[in-house]
Amino acid sequence: MNNNPDYPKLETERLCLRPPQEKDFEAYEEFFSDAVASEHYGGPLPAQRIWSLLAADLGHFQLRGYGRWALFEKSGSGMVGSCGLWAPLGWPRAELTWWLSMSARGKGYATEASLAVIGFAVNTLGWDHVETHMNDDNKAAYKLMSRLGGQLITREVFPDGVPRNVFQLPRS
Repeated sequence: MNNNPDYPKLETERLCLRPPQEKDFEAYEEFFSDAVASEHYGGPLPAQRIWSLLAADLGHFQLRGYGRWALFEKSGSGMVGSCGLWAPLGWPRAELTWWLSMSARGKGYATEASLAVIGFAVNTLGWDHVETHMNDDNKAAYKLMSRLGGQLITREVFPDGVPRNVFQLPRS
């Protein structure tokens, strides 16, 4: 696969963020086939559906110029998750979203990657604000919103019929 060098890459103190590639399928499969790891992301999922998610993540960069980046520890341990901006067809607005492998949780990577992505949205894309749409039962995501200084701005029903809280995140 030819990875477009124009797709944005981000870097933090401990992480490298790049658009996903076909070779990242193994990390996607490990996460999305694990019922515990992916409980707030529709999992567990079969391999074909996981492949479609990987393809959608890469295609999002082609269609919108931004998307969900694959996260890698600079120490070289491989892909540890995903974090980025997601605006699927029919969704009311774009949002910040993420997932982390079980081994990467509790290290502050979600906060670190989210801050880099928020900075990209504001400084590169020129967004006035970044928001995220929270499922009620995702307690870990609510903790991350607290660490990021997210403010509840509304509650709405989304196109999939699920009511979610919408948080606005500070401009980093």
